[in-house]
Amino acid sequence: MRVTGLLLLVAHLLIVGWLTLRPRTVPWVSATNLEPLATIRAELATGPSWEAVQHLGGSVLLLAPLGVLLPLSAGRLNVSPLVSLTRTVFAGAMIALAIELLQSGVPGRVPDIDSVLLGSLGVALAHLAVVPVARRRLRRQYGDLGEVTPRIPRVGLAPQADALSGSRTYL
Repeated sequence: MRVTGLLLLVAHLLIVGWLTLRPRTVPWVSATNLEPLATIRAELATGPSWEAVQHLGGSVLLLAPLGVLLPLSAGRLNVSPLVSLTRTVFAGAMIALAIELLQSGVPGRVPDIDSVLLGSLGVALAHLAVVPVARRRLRRQYGDLGEVTPRIPRVGLAPQADALSGSRTYL
């Protein structure tokens, strides 16, 4: 599953990179937005419209698959849900920030801090909707595979890494 997760993650990031980092020919672009929630407020100030839903929803949905693909590529079953959520949202936010920073050098693209916030929100929502249920189902199906300590065959003892390292003296 880890290899599948990595392949899907790379494929998704390539598609996101193609969608967000290719140059656009436009006669005019808006200014860079570094004020949090300014674009969201401006979209919602015009009232509920299909364009506002498309713009805000598209920003949320663009990186949402990372909320599932990042934990899938890690391949861990026995992780605290809060730690997993924090790690995944942080990684998603860093990917969104990297995309916005790279957009500053692409003609026709304008960085927007609200895209980072909406992308992180999408990652968090997808993670909360899928990952805890999937992990619980996999743990129930396969048991707690991560809790088993490897044993030396024929002896039945767990290996001790520092026994042969020479760091201890036995007198």
